[in-house]
Amino acid sequence: MAELGELGVALVRAANPGPITLSGTNTWIVGRDPAWVVDPGPALDAHLDAVAAELAARGGAGGIALTHDHPDHVDGLGGLLARLGEVPVAAARGAADVQLGDGDAFGPLRVLATPGHADDHLAFVAGRAAFTGDAVLGEGSVFVAGRLREYLAALRRLRELDLAVLCPGHGDPVWDARGRLDAVIAHREDREARLVAALERGVEDRDALLDEVWDDAPPQLRDFAALSLAAHLEKLREEGRA
Repeated sequence: MAELGELGVALVRAANPGPITLSGTNTWIVGRDPAWVVDPGPALDAHLDAVAAELAARGGAGGIALTHDHPDHVDGLGGLLARLGEVPVAAARGAADVQLGDGDAFGPLRVLATPGHADDHLAFVAGRAAFTGDAVLGEGSVFVAGRLREYLAALRRLRELDLAVLCPGHGDPVWDARGRLDAVIAHREDREARLVAALERGVEDRDALLDEVWDDAPPQLRDFAALSLAAHLEKLREEGRA
């Protein structure tokens, strides 16, 4: 098994653990002379100092790429830019210097659109490493807010790549990339099968569906489970199945 360093990748994890962020938000740094940042993370001085120090050790920053615009991934952007100076920022939307879409490139990063967790969500591939943001986590499942069909199609596209490692937005690197992607897809397919079975039995109330199909969701994550429920229902309606 390769090491992150052999792939030219470094991880700087923010000290913002929680039910959604797991052990903290991951900032990934790719390459050197210059190096490229995937997700600056939260606005925590110690974290941003560590990111800036890693970049300096790698010959400076070539650019900053955003997987999506959720606060735990982007709130540190201004602070990081203050430490680095003028560095181009690339994202799918918002006030970015470079607007990215599927198939684009930003430095060594190739873009694969992965909507689902967020409409603007992107994954980045550099060599045999894929930086998956919140599309695939190091453990557990992510909530999907919509566009579930596109999300699953993007995961299948990632699965076909010759990847050594998934570098997620939260959790540890995943060295069995294909196995993890298979597990995430299977998890969604299982949710869908259970949801269809409940609907066929006449269960229609949102809370009742959550109780049956998302019965493993902790109380503090129930609202996020409801977003995933809505995304699954949207997919079934698109397919004429609900």
